[in-house]
Amino acid sequence: MKIALVQINPIIGDFAENSRKILDSCHEACTKGCGLIVFPELALSGYPPCDLLEIPSFIADHDEAFAVLCAKLPEIDVLLGCIEKRSWGNTGKKLYNSAFFIQKKAVVQKIQKQLLPTYDVFDEKRWFEPGDSSEVIECGGLHFGVTICEDIWHSEVNEYGKDPIHPFFDEGRSIDCLINISASPYQREKEAVRQRLFKKVCTRYSVPLLYVNQVGGQDSLLFDGRSMAMDKNGVVQAWSCGFEEDVLIVDSTDWSGMICEDVEEADLAALCDALVMGIRDYVRKCGFSAVVLGLSGGIDSALTAALAVKALGSENVLGVAMPSPYSSDDSMEDARQLAWNLGCGFEVIPISELFASFKKSLQPLFGDGDVSSDDFTEQNLQARIRGNLLMALSNKFGHLLLSTGNKSEMAVGYCTLYGDMNGGLAVISDVPKQLVYELARFVNRDGEIIPRRTITKPPTAELKPNQCDQDDLPDYAVLDNILELHLEEHLGVAEIAERGFAEELVADVLRRVRVNEYKRKQAPMGLKVTSKAFGYGRRFPNVQNYQG
Repeated sequence: MKIALVQINPIIGDFAENSRKILDSCHEACTKGCGLIVFPELALSGYPPCDLLEIPSFIADHDEAFAVLCAKLPEIDVLLGCIEKRSWGNTGKKLYNSAFFIQKKAVVQKIQKQLLPTYDVFDEKRWFEPGDSSEVIECGGLHFGVTICEDIWHSEVNEYGKDPIHPFFDEGRSIDCLINISASPYQREKEAVRQRLFKKVCTRYSVPLLYVNQVGGQDSLLFDGRSMAMDKNGVVQAWSCGFEEDVLIVDSTDWSGMICEDVEEADLAALCDALVMGIRDYVRKCGFSAVVLGLSGGIDSALTAALAVKALGSENVLGVAMPSPYSSDDSMEDARQLAWNLGCGFEVIPISELFASFKKSLQPLFGDGDVSSDDFTEQNLQARIRGNLLMALSNKFGHLLLSTGNKSEMAVGYCTLYGDMNGGLAVISDVPKQLVYELARFVNRDGEIIPRRTITKPPTAELKPNQCDQDDLPDYAVLDNILELHLEEHLGVAEIAERGFAEELVADVLRRVRVNEYKRKQAPMGLKVTSKAFGYGRRFPNVQNYQG
């Protein structure tokens, strides 16, 4: 039997468009002789629908769309991730996260997700009731054990007291293949974890596995697809492309199929593709077609612009240089050259006169007749003037404003509220500074796009004479290591100092992280690419004084 594994890029709540994609894929699978087609977790609604699940009309519209979809299905068996209303019980949640098995246009079986994640960006127990049994479906003379996303991750997450896989093999039961339908977000190095986990399951039970994953950007989450078929020895026999919609046809005689040429792309290539996909989907799903961003001549804005052009096309990207009295000629030249290399729009709006006007207006209140260039007030004024200008362009032309700050700066508050933090999407806010440089060099792998000087010169905000980031911050190589240990491994001052860092320095970095939480709460949404990003998956109070 031929089986189609379909990774679609849904839009949450767009039942008509999601149904169209599902139906089109079913017709395509039929023309290719498939007997079964498998879609990702919550494919009809899109994942994660979050508190839309609490709106009765959302559930009603989902169910109506499902009924219409079923009536239009061709002659093919379908396994589809859907929302299921509970029909019994006075306690617990009203919904299941389920897989519906459909034959001859009718639902013949419903399988409920058993393990509901509540860590990091996940909060499924808020909306769903867990299922309590491991279910097998029969199709084409084969028996498939069906699991939904987290159900197969029990060995990697220590908080679960049950194993949804093991019952498939209890008491002499026999299945021919496992199926896992997922909406599993991308993060760096996660694919290696998946491969290890899936191989362990396949070899332990001597059973093949079909894995179908959602693809596309959804708010801060990036879903990489990479659906696959793995044989009983843990060897991948078929693999979809990453970061794009795809239909993978698998032959059940040996569980083989096509393997996308780019599926094993290097880490930097995958990261670049993830960010490009995230920009494209966020911009377009939110109803925009073009973006605007400030081009300072620095590395962060240069990388953001390069990613935006790849995502949206040069004609849909506008870069704006806003030189102040402290901007160097080199930076202006680099910003202009970058725009030329990318072929995007480029405008220059000097801010010196606006800056002088602000200082004149504030002079009576400040009392000393001026503000020192070493004063953060003066530096922040420049950033906020630029932020206002960019927001004005965004409002006037309907462009989404991209914020260009990186994770290292966001972590320690080296950024200005209502200034460089303005924007609708913070593209690289989960990319540490050292990784920004690696990505910039990757962008230039086939020729210079980001000017060489932008990559080699010392980083500077150019908000005062002869300024350098390291006037106020540790070397980024040191800072990024400390931040990773704290943010991703959750280590405190003493534990990080034991890794070879000066305790006083570590304490200062962690203090900065703590006292700048209020800034990050007001920052634009960022694209998540590490195991712990700022935003929904990291919930710390603004007002707290724990200094561990």
